[in-house]
Amino acid sequence: MHTLLHTESSLGRGGQEIRTLAETRWLISHGWNALIACQPDSLLLREARAASMPVESIRLRSGADVGALFRLRRLIRERGVSLVHTHSSTDSWLGGMAAKSLGRPVVRSRHVSIPIRHTLVYRLADRIITSGEAVRVTVIAVGIAAEKIVSVSAGVDTEQFHPGVSGQSVRDELGLGGAPVVGLVANIRGSKGHNFFLDAARTVLVAAPETRFLIVGDGVGFEEMKARVQQMGLQSRVHLSGFRRDVPQVMAALDVLVLPSTRSEGTSQVILQALAIGTSRGLQRRRHPRAGAERRNRSLRAARRLSGARRGDPDRAPPDLDRIVNLHEDDRHLRRRTPSRKGGRRGTRP
Repeated sequence: MHTLLHTESSLGRGGQEIRTLAETRWLISHGWNALIACQPDSLLLREARAASMPVESIRLRSGADVGALFRLRRLIRERGVSLVHTHSSTDSWLGGMAAKSLGRPVVRSRHVSIPIRHTLVYRLADRIITSGEAVRVTVIAVGIAAEKIVSVSAGVDTEQFHPGVSGQSVRDELGLGGAPVVGLVANIRGSKGHNFFLDAARTVLVAAPETRFLIVGDGVGFEEMKARVQQMGLQSRVHLSGFRRDVPQVMAALDVLVLPSTRSEGTSQVILQALAIGTSRGLQRRRHPRAGAERRNRSLRAARRLSGARRGDPDRAPPDLDRIVNLHEDDRHLRRRTPSRKGGRRGTRP
C-alpha cells in the first residue's frame, strides 16, 4: 500500500490548509495511507488532530533548516512514504529535497497567484498542481514545462454544501432576524480585502441602514480588524465571529457573499461553496431551478466588484453597491410572495 505525505509550513487556517485536510481525508476514505507533516504551533496541526487524521509535528524554520530536512527524511523512511506532496514555500524546499534525496517523487501544489521568485523548487517537482488555470499560466511563464503542470481547482463537498442547508440557527444565534446580511468568509489578512469590505459596508448602510455585515474567519489581522470596526463606529452592524466550523450554515444565512481579495487568490473555494448552497428554496420553487443559481451568480459578481476602489477608481464602487441593494430588494419582493417553510424564515432557506 502506497503512503502519501502532505507537507505544510503555513501556520494559518485558510483555504489552502482546508484543501490539504480535505485531500488527506479523501485519500484515507478511499483506502490510501496518507499523513500530514506541519508546524507544531500551526492551526493545521490542531485541525488534523481534532479530525483524528495521521499528523506529525515538525518545526520548519526556513528552506535552509538542515535539522528539519533530516527529520523529514527520517519520517519518509519510517512511514514508508511513496510520494511527497508539498504546499508552501518552506516545506516545498525541505520536503522536496528530502524526498529527492531518497528517490521519492514530488508533487508541488501552487495555490496562490502571486509572482514566483524562485523556480528551482518547481524544477525539483515531478508534477505541479495549480489551483486554477490562471495560476498554471503563471508557473509556465517562469519557464516550467507545461506538460508537468495540471490545473485542479478545489472541489465542493456537496454533502456539506447544498441548497437544503439552513442558515436559521446562525441567524438566531447572532440576532440577525430577517435583515439582509452581507458576509465575508476568509482568513483575516491583508490580501483578502477586509478593509475594502468595511469601507463598502459604510457606503451600503447609507442606502440600506438595516443591512447587517458578517466577517467569518480568524488570522493575524483579527484584532486589527476588530479595532477598525470600532473606530468606524460599525460595531452595531458588523459582527466578527472568528473561526467557525459551521461554514455551510453561515453561507446559508447570507444574502450576499463578498470576496474583495486584492492579490494572491487562486480559485476561491468560498464562491463555489456559496453557489452550491444556492438561493432560497422558495425562490427555486417559483422559478426554473437554474434561475436561482443565476440570480446568486449575478449577486456574487456584483458583490465581487465591491472592491472596485482598490483598482484606483473609487467612483466605481457606489453603482455596484446600488446594484447589490437592488438585487436584494428584488429577491425580498419574491420571498414575500412565497409560502413560509417550517423551521425557517418566510420564503427563505429552511
